[in-house]
Amino acid sequence: MVDVPKPQPNPRKTSSVRQLGEVDIEALRSAVLAIPEATWDAQNAEKPNKFEALDRTRHIVFRFVDSTRDWRGSHDRPLWAEWRTLLEPVLHQSVCDYGYARGVFPRVMLARMAPGGVIQPHIDANPAAKWPHKIHVPLLTNAQVGFQIGDTIHHFPVGSAVEVNNLGPHAVRNDGDTDRIHLIFEYYDADQPDPEWLAPFLAADSQKRAL
Repeated sequence: MVDVPKPQPNPRKTSSVRQLGEVDIEALRSAVLAIPEATWDAQNAEKPNKFEALDRTRHIVFRFVDSTRDWRGSHDRPLWAEWRTLLEPVLHQSVCDYGYARGVFPRVMLARMAPGGVIQPHIDANPAAKWPHKIHVPLLTNAQVGFQIGDTIHHFPVGSAVEVNNLGPHAVRNDGDTDRIHLIFEYYDADQPDPEWLAPFLAADSQKRAL
């Protein structure tokens, strides 16, 4: 049996919630609210992040990792070129406190949860999610949306960027009567040394799959 090393989280990640401040979302928000239902449906049908925990949440994915085993490789999806000028100002404003000279956004997406939607408690278990910061920017919400991290339920207001702990149990409920739409993305420092576990993990994982 191949002994696959266990991936460990980035020590720079928050263990709960990290408030990153207010960002200017007006141009992006207006464009997002104008997206036709047919576009939401078509993009959601083609999304690469089809996980059971996501329940009724629809997504438009702009960037995604090449492999859920490794965050260092990522690619643009078809709508990135069209939306880049609206997305990048919000992305960069959100992460300025980190101070990374070469920050990378491996995953960028919109998540739309309908009224009554529930994302069940889960952790982001794939190895590529363990290293980057996981950041949310609400574009549309209501007072009855709760984001549970551990035993605490948070309400994130529109236009506030926040890093969340995606490696502990977290869940979302929309008990209001309007949609909840978040810009969700990952961010990491390309100058931060790769963790010691990464190379042997990928080698052992590759060997395991070859058996």
